Amino acid sequence: MTAPLLQVRDLKVHFQVRSGGLFGTSIPLKAVDGISFDLKAGETLGIVGESGCGKSTLGRAVLQLLPATAGTVAWLGSDLTALDKAELKAQRRNMQVVFQDPLASLDPRMTAGDIIAEPLRNYHAELSTAEIKARVKEMMEQVGLLPSMINRYPHEFSGGQCQRIGIARAMILKPQLVVCDEPVSALDVSIRAQIINLLTDLQRRFNLSMLFISHDLSVVRHISHRVMVLYLGKVMELADRDALYRTPRHPYTQALISAVPIPDPEKERAKPRVIVNGDLPSPLNPPSGCVFRTRCPKATEICAQVAPPLEHAGAGHEVACHHWRE
Repeated sequence: MTAPLLQVRDLKVHFQVRSGGLFGTSIPLKAVDGISFDLKAGETLGIVGESGCGKSTLGRAVLQLLPATAGTVAWLGSDLTALDKAELKAQRRNMQVVFQDPLASLDPRMTAGDIIAEPLRNYHAELSTAEIKARVKEMMEQVGLLPSMINRYPHEFSGGQCQRIGIARAMILKPQLVVCDEPVSALDVSIRAQIINLLTDLQRRFNLSMLFISHDLSVVRHISHRVMVLYLGKVMELADRDALYRTPRHPYTQALISAVPIPDPEKERAKPRVIVNGDLPSPLNPPSGCVFRTRCPKATEICAQVAPPLEHAGAGHEVACHHWRE
C-alpha cells in the first residue's frame, strides 16, 4: 500500500480573543479543533462546510501559513511543524496554494509573466532570463492563456483569466500538493466549469494531490475523490465521494446535500428535505458535547454530554454522531 504524501494528526489552530475590554480575559477561538486525515498522491480531498467552520484555516495551517496550536502535519514523513524557516522554505516548493479572489491575490504592479515567474526566481536562481521566459510561456499555454499576454497587467484580464494566472503561478514549480481555497466561488457559473476542468486536467497530467476547499457541494462532487465535512472546526464525516453523496450518515451532511439544487424541476420538488434550523454558534462559545447538537433534529441528552468520536461506518467511511446507525 502506498504511503500518503500528507498526514495530518489531531491538528488544532486556536486564536486568543480578548473579551471584556482592556482588563478582560483571553478566550480561545477554536478555529480548527483536532482534525486528522491522510492524502495520497494524485488524490483530491474536498473540504466542505458553512462559512466559519474552519476550512480556510485548515488549509493555511497545512501549508504552515498559520501556526498550529497542537498536532502534526507530516509531509513525506517530515513534520512541518518542527522545521525551521530555511527547512520549511525548501519544502514549500512542493506545496502551493490557489486563493479565492483571483484579482486580489495578484500584485497589480507586476505583469502576468513576472507573477508566474516569481517562484522560479526564488527556487531556481541558476536559470537564465530566457529560460524563465520560455517556461512561463509554456505554463501559460498549459493553463489556457496566450503566451502573447505575458506582458499584460492583472487589470487587463478577466476574472477567469486572473485565476488561470494564479494556477499557473502555483504550478510553475510542478508541486506535488496544491491547496485550492474556494478557487471558483468568485467566478461566473460558465467560467467555474472551465477552471474545474483545468484543475482536473492538471491533476491527471502531473499526478497532483489537492485539498479543494468549497461550500459548493456540486463542485466538490465533480472534482473530489473523498470529501471531509467540517462544522465548528471538527470533522463530522469523512468518506469516499460516491459513498458520501449516496448514503450520508451525519445529519449535517444530509442537510448540506439536500440543499444542492437538482436541474430537473420535478426531481427537485420531489426530493426529501433535511432542514437545519438556527445559525452557526459562535466558535468562542461552542455547544457542549456534540458541536452540532443545537441544530440537529436527532439530538438527545447524550449529545449534550459527550462529544462523539469519529467511528467507522463502512470502508473508508467515518462519522462523528451518536445516532448515525438509526
